Amino acid sequence: MSFLLYLCITLLLTVCVFLILLILIQKGRGGGLASAFGGGGGNTAFGSKTGDVLTWATSVVFGVFLLLAVVLNVIGDRYHNQRAQLPGVTNPTPVEPSEVPPAPIVPGQ
Repeated sequence: MSFLLYLCITLLLTVCVFLILLILIQKGRGGGLASAFGGGGGNTAFGSKTGDVLTWATSVVFGVFLLLAVVLNVIGDRYHNQRAQLPGVTNPTPVEPSEVPPAPIVPGQ
């Protein structure tokens, strides 16, 4: 179970970095980061339909990100519940706060 948990964490972090880079490459209204690297409006490295392809790719990668986040949540919850039920693992009991008397009110302060 822990191998699957760490594999999903690694995949999620990889998808996060890829999604960030994919968003930064896109051309926005003001040119974006793509034009900062010398990319012209019609002269793109991937052709004239780059905006459509990048938008589609961003949607797919975002869907993978959401799916991995849900799967990681379910796996993490099951892993946590299994660890809590192991023999020898004690759940700490909450400690009651000590009774502290309120500070006296001194007139004139």
